[in-house]
Amino acid sequence: MLSFFRNIFKTKIGLALTIGFVGLIGVAFAVGDVANTGGLGGSLAGGDNVAVVGGDKVGAAEFSEAATNAVDQLRQTNPTISMAAFVEQGGLTEVLDQLLDRRAISAWAREHGLSAGDNLVNSEIRRIPAFAGADGNFSETTYRQALAGRGLTDAMVRRDLADGLLAQQALVPAAFGARMPQKIAMRYAALTKERRQGGIAVIPSNAFAPRGEPTAAQLTSYYNSNKADFIRPERRILRYAVFGADSLGSVQPTDAEISARYARDRANLYAARELRTFSQLIVPTRQAAEAIAQRGPGALETAAREAGLEVAKIPSIDRNGYAAQNSAAVAQAAFAANRGAIAAPARGALGWYVVRVDAMQTVPARSIDQARGEIVAALTAEKRTRALSELAGDVEQQIDEGNSLSDIVRSLKVDVLTTKPVVADGRVYGSGTERVPDALAPALASAFEMEEGSPQIAAMPGGETYLVYETARITPSAAAPLAEIRADVVAGWRQAAGAAAAKAAADRILARVGKGQTLAQAVAAETAALPAIETINMTREELASQGQRVPPALALLFSMARGSVKKLEGPNNAGWFVVNVNSIEPGKIAPNDPLMAQASQSLGQLLGREYSDSLRAAIRKDVGVERNAEAVAAVRQRLVGDNSAN
Repeated sequence: MLSFFRNIFKTKIGLALTIGFVGLIGVAFAVGDVANTGGLGGSLAGGDNVAVVGGDKVGAAEFSEAATNAVDQLRQTNPTISMAAFVEQGGLTEVLDQLLDRRAISAWAREHGLSAGDNLVNSEIRRIPAFAGADGNFSETTYRQALAGRGLTDAMVRRDLADGLLAQQALVPAAFGARMPQKIAMRYAALTKERRQGGIAVIPSNAFAPRGEPTAAQLTSYYNSNKADFIRPERRILRYAVFGADSLGSVQPTDAEISARYARDRANLYAARELRTFSQLIVPTRQAAEAIAQRGPGALETAAREAGLEVAKIPSIDRNGYAAQNSAAVAQAAFAANRGAIAAPARGALGWYVVRVDAMQTVPARSIDQARGEIVAALTAEKRTRALSELAGDVEQQIDEGNSLSDIVRSLKVDVLTTKPVVADGRVYGSGTERVPDALAPALASAFEMEEGSPQIAAMPGGETYLVYETARITPSAAAPLAEIRADVVAGWRQAAGAAAAKAAADRILARVGKGQTLAQAVAAETAALPAIETINMTREELASQGQRVPPALALLFSMARGSVKKLEGPNNAGWFVVNVNSIEPGKIAPNDPLMAQASQSLGQLLGREYSDSLRAAIRKDVGVERNAEAVAAVRQRLVGDNSAN
């Protein structure tokens, strides 16, 4: 029966969002990761102050930017999350708490002699992978580009990193090496062996949900009280067009262009040349190469096996190509030897080369007429690429000049396509599996950052086509109008009404158990058909070995006193649990049990976090943190906007 409730927790948006956000901010706060907290280090930028930390003011603009960055970061894993949903689930409060904690710790650390100098900050910047160049080392150019892409300045990044380093200096020593006394650790470890017997009754809401229709007043009241459950993600209608070679004029090369290309490449590509096939062995010293060569052509593979090496086969290649692969000296020796012979050993980039000539072929020269097809294909591809690039540049210029998408598409002589309303992860809103066309995939992320009617251009994979697109209409995230989702609201009302009745049933069951009935007897006394009691008989160790999130009812059973009975609300109005504990058998553990070491480590980490939390609270008190509730509310209103609109 518990499986009925286990999966419901996965649909609780508040749970997932809160856990994800707290983890994100916590990591950012602990390590000073500029990529996650870019907005936290900004300077005051006007507006009311949302707080004062010591003598340092925290502006509304800085707070708003921090919240926006947090939502942007969450969208990497949940593209449809809206600011409204983020705020509704407490995300804004978390942002402000972390922002003020960071500022308070920085002020306190500096006051007590801790520092994060330029050299230390520089070393942190150089260690951030996002700022590495193609060679894997720190790149000043990449650093500047990354900052510009996130709207940051060097000063903002440096302050943010310095604050993070100060936080590490202040908090890490408080938590480092924390250890729980051995007797407490043993008591805790022994709990894993504790065995409990009891029962869990499931009282699902749908067993009590009303079957009839709600009145208009009931439905409106329920909808107004639960609007947050019916928030729809932001939707956008996109207009786009794809253009490529079809939008170009003639790109066929002229006779003059063909002649010029033939003249340019005649010596390298079209003159008579010799192709050779080789067997090649590379050894480290000249003496080894000469010894192998003296054994003759037929002994090359044998010599390689004896040395633990392998002969490489070089397919048909000309002299210039072989020289480019190895060295001019190796190519000269290899092309001077006769067919079937071993060439004179020569030194290349990897060592000394022993080369056997396996085959030889003379390729006759080709006239311009013979090479025409190859030249035409190459020139056509080059001209097409160049013309497309120039056309894309012309489109960019039209965008810069303020031309509309309709005007741009008219000049390209292609059709404009319009999507259905789509959400940020590419799904068509209201559909089960329908998604935006593949052509829009490269532009989807930027399309959800654009203003309405502002065209953009993007290159399609392969570089043969381009996409020009715009956001035609933005429908903000908001609670859906009651008339449009009446069926969903009615279902929610029934679920809530059923949950209230299920709670009353749970209270009746508790009362019966209190009068001496067993849990099974108390459940059977209900007129509604309820699932059978789930009997529990397990140890904490067995519970942990299931390798999954512990269901709340089981967690409650393992926290209750023997002989007690309690009720527990299920998530999302799904129903109620009634849990009782019949017996508890204490666990026993030996001092050398491996669980002792695990318990000591876990409790030490927990104790360290408690020390850190206590230190943060003390720092806030010492520095002085004063919040401006009116300014915070104003920022909240600006971020969420008017949620009453569709």
